Amino acid sequence: MMRALAFLRDTRGAAAAEMALMIPLLLIFMFVGFEAGHYFYTEHKVIKSVREGARYGGRLPWINFPCGGSISGAAESQIKQVTRTGTTTGTAARVPGMALDDITVTYRCDTDYENDGIFKGTTGGAPILLVEARTAYPSLFEQLGLLDSSIDVQASAEAVVNGI
Repeated sequence: MMRALAFLRDTRGAAAAEMALMIPLLLIFMFVGFEAGHYFYTEHKVIKSVREGARYGGRLPWINFPCGGSISGAAESQIKQVTRTGTTTGTAARVPGMALDDITVTYRCDTDYENDGIFKGTTGGAPILLVEARTAYPSLFEQLGLLDSSIDVQASAEAVVNGI
């Protein structure tokens, strides 16, 4: 009986036992933090990409965006390339796995600006460009089977075509 009481009062090794219980939880928090940080970083890169693509398209000549017509094929491919790689001649995607097919480029003409500013005298108004991207999220730990590969990252940005 004395030995049992002495054993219950003995606190040597308590810290090691508590640490052994906490390590799995701490590892889970650590990996979740890495994955969340990587997701937000990837989302930031996609948002930055579509903004740059829209800005680039906004500087292209008006002739590429005729109101009542369709976008110039060359302009569309250049905008997609800038969105994907950051340059018109780039080859490496900013987000791993992002393809040109993941990017859509559309535009509309806003007639409210037909007689204002730089759009004075134009027919159809101001062309407003919309660049959208939706790509699969390249997870850090997908190979471990911890995350479903069907998660997408998406963003869109608009810019008025200034024709500069």
